Amino acid sequence: MEWIEVMKQRHSVRQYTDQKIPMEIQEKLKAEVERLNTESGLHMQLFFDEPVCFDSRMAHYGKFTDVKNYLSIVGKKEPKLEEKTGYYGEKVVLLAQSLGINSCWVGMTHGKSDAIINKDEKQVIVVSLGYGENQGVAHKSKPMDKLCSVTGDVPTWFHTGMEAAMLSPTAVNQQKFLISYDGKKLSAKVNGRGFFSKVDLGIVKCDFELASGHTFDE
Repeated sequence: MEWIEVMKQRHSVRQYTDQKIPMEIQEKLKAEVERLNTESGLHMQLFFDEPVCFDSRMAHYGKFTDVKNYLSIVGKKEPKLEEKTGYYGEKVVLLAQSLGINSCWVGMTHGKSDAIINKDEKQVIVVSLGYGENQGVAHKSKPMDKLCSVTGDVPTWFHTGMEAAMLSPTAVNQQKFLISYDGKKLSAKVNGRGFFSKVDLGIVKCDFELASGHTFDE
């Protein structure tokens, strides 16, 4: 299955069943997290059958129910940590979706995780995982021309990448990003203030690259 099809299927899910994630799927997710940690320098950690993190007042306020599995994204404190969190966390989220596992990015409405956080690290965000009571619903999007800037004709690959970026989950669906292409350089930036906007930018860049086959210039 192409990644953009996985992105179209994946929606935020907050209510889960008590169905356990099979061991073979757990192992696939663990292997991917280990690979991505090596590649990125992050300290992402998976937890299965751990109900405490989402058994809290904040989680109930966020309307989460029966969350027993989650990904904690931890990394060394650095300027690019939040963006890196979104970029590599999205790779785990998309793999999970391709394996039939629902998810939701959770910034604040959860309790204390079991993650190991070293002195020079911080936990940026967690992602709930499991079998949803439903598959969630697609979010509304701003028009494409409000989210990008292109000099000259729009290449087909860029349009495909933008379709993926418009599918990307962002905090409270704020879509505070702008992707630009001047015929040579491909870039993306946070466009305005918003909660977790740097994490969102990482998610958007990941989705754009996977769908378009083109990478951003640093």
